[in-house]
Amino acid sequence: MVKIEDMTPEEMRTLLDRVGFGHLGCAREGQPYVVPMHYAYDSPDIYFLTTEGMKTEYIESNAKVCFQVEEVHDATSWRSVMVMGRAEHLTRPDEMEHAMQQITRRNPTLTPAINATETDAWGRGNTLALYRIKPEVMDGRKTLAAT
Repeated sequence: MVKIEDMTPEEMRTLLDRVGFGHLGCAREGQPYVVPMHYAYDSPDIYFLTTEGMKTEYIESNAKVCFQVEEVHDATSWRSVMVMGRAEHLTRPDEMEHAMQQITRRNPTLTPAINATETDAWGRGNTLALYRIKPEVMDGRKTLAAT
């Protein structure tokens, strides 16, 4: 039987710093939306770069988000952190510069936000947007080695 226990705050911060890829959950008018995202962690904040579209529309409507990061080795060996907070669209130059420094440190090519596609499926141009998630609640679980 797999035993599961809470992660310490330090273990959660270490996982968030190490992984760099997670899932962003948003909701608008009772409709959930989850999307995979590259991110950068600069304790206590999470930063991400994206193109405007569905996720940015959801965030504009409801800034409360959930961000989940996991590290899975197999069904009996995994760690997962859930961060709930508010996503803030960054527009101040100093905040944008700091966010881009963190993001390019983790993802130098900025993929998939920056890609060869200049328009989306509806023919709209891709406009970049930077966000910071300010954590309000952070929770983590991990499996324990069998004894």
